[in-house]
Amino acid sequence: MRLTLAFLLLVAAALTPPAGNRAAATEAAAVRQRGESLLTQNCASCHAVGKTGDSPRADAPTFRTLSQKYPIESLAESLAEGLYTGHPDMPEFTFEAPDVGAILAYLESIQER
Repeated sequence: MRLTLAFLLLVAAALTPPAGNRAAATEAAAVRQRGESLLTQNCASCHAVGKTGDSPRADAPTFRTLSQKYPIESLAESLAEGLYTGHPDMPEFTFEAPDVGAILAYLESIQER
C-alpha cells in the first residue's frame, strides 16, 4: 500500500507543472476571461460569443467560426482602429491594445477546428 501511495504521489508531482508554468497558465486564463467579458458586454446582443449557441441575430456570425473566414490575428488592426460593418445596426467599436490582445486570445481559444 505504501509503495502505491508513493508511486501515485510521484506521478502527481510529475504531472504538476512547475510554479512558473502554473503562473503563466493562470495569467493566460485571466487574459482569455477578460476577452470573453469584453465580447459579452459589447457583442453578445447580436453574436454568439461562446463555444456553443446560436447568435441572437440570424445574420450575425458566431464568433467560434470566425477563423473559417478570417485569420483571427488579422482582426487586431480592426479591433484597435475601429470595427464596423456595412449594416446600420452594428455600432463601431475600438479597443485599447491590451483589450485587443485579450479578445484575440479568447477568440483563438474558442475556434472550431
